[in-house]
Amino acid sequence: MSAWERAYTDERSWESLQEDESGLLRPIDNKSMYHAQYRRRIRSISSTSTSARIQKGLIRYIYVVMDFSRAAAEMDFKPSRMAVVAKHVEAFVREFFDQNPLSQIGLVGIKDGIAHCLTDMGGSPESHIMALMKKLECSGDASLQNALELVHECLNQIPSYGHREVLILYSALSTCDPGDIMETIQKCKKSKIRCSIVGLSAEMFICKHICQETGGSYAIALDEFHLKELLLEHAPPPPAIAEYATANLIKMGFPQRAAEGVVSICVCHKEAKVGAGYTCPRCKARVCELPTECRICGLTLVSSPHLARSYHHLFPITPFDEVSFSNGNIAGQKSLETCFGCMQSLTNPGKHHTKEVRISVGLLYVAIMLPD
Repeated sequence: MSAWERAYTDERSWESLQEDESGLLRPIDNKSMYHAQYRRRIRSISSTSTSARIQKGLIRYIYVVMDFSRAAAEMDFKPSRMAVVAKHVEAFVREFFDQNPLSQIGLVGIKDGIAHCLTDMGGSPESHIMALMKKLECSGDASLQNALELVHECLNQIPSYGHREVLILYSALSTCDPGDIMETIQKCKKSKIRCSIVGLSAEMFICKHICQETGGSYAIALDEFHLKELLLEHAPPPPAIAEYATANLIKMGFPQRAAEGVVSICVCHKEAKVGAGYTCPRCKARVCELPTECRICGLTLVSSPHLARSYHHLFPITPFDEVSFSNGNIAGQKSLETCFGCMQSLTNPGKHHTKEVRISVGLLYVAIMLPD
């Protein structure tokens, strides 16, 4: 292959073109495409939630399993499959905790035929991301059975009210297993562990079989953007398995923030820290962040905003209907000129109609921008 041919092959520039109605090639309008996909995702989530009233799990325990075998070094995703997976797993972890503030996540890596636990279950996105970025190495073969065995051992200790899930990002075209993987699949199914797989290469029968048996989903990423979209589809809570469709009373604690300057021993890191912590209301132990589970008494510790944010999946906002603006008349409102949300002028999109109002609160002056 010539040098100029290799440059075009590496850049895959043909993927940024699409054919219009007249048969001509033109660049893809990514902005409109992203907006259409976002609207479609919001509409599908809203329609399923409002029409069927599907029960969803608010407290999820999920392991993200990443394939770090030699197949992850392939360069069909730039700069490599491993680098692209790490990049989008970081975005997924942040989005997951934003949409599931009461849930916990753990990271597992597969290489040299062995599954390694990168991080234990926890509610801190920064600790997961830091641990992931320190262990980006690929070698050897991948083993789905060893990964499922490790995840099954960890998730089998989760309380009955927790929803157990596994998300596997698989790059290899084979699996090097020490035993019968079918028995491991049945163990996961019996433990009600939902396994979903996103493949970065061709479709595999065993991956599809795992997802069908455990009630998960299986998809193949076509490119980097498609991989990101497939990952973010797992951020909202999925419908609950039938056996979980029972009400459970969960005891939770709402800890108070420790006073600044107070020295205490953190049970998370087992070291003395000054201020900036939370005190368990039951055993008075100190933890660094919320939500978490107290290492001393086992009480689930959350804050009230976390609990409130978890309910938006049960009662989603009805999607807005796109309407055309003509002569200042929208849905029968004749005198409407500005948007109620952003205060932007509907007749002149670049103009904002606002005025400044100063409110005195004690010795503090607060400036609020209100519409004219």
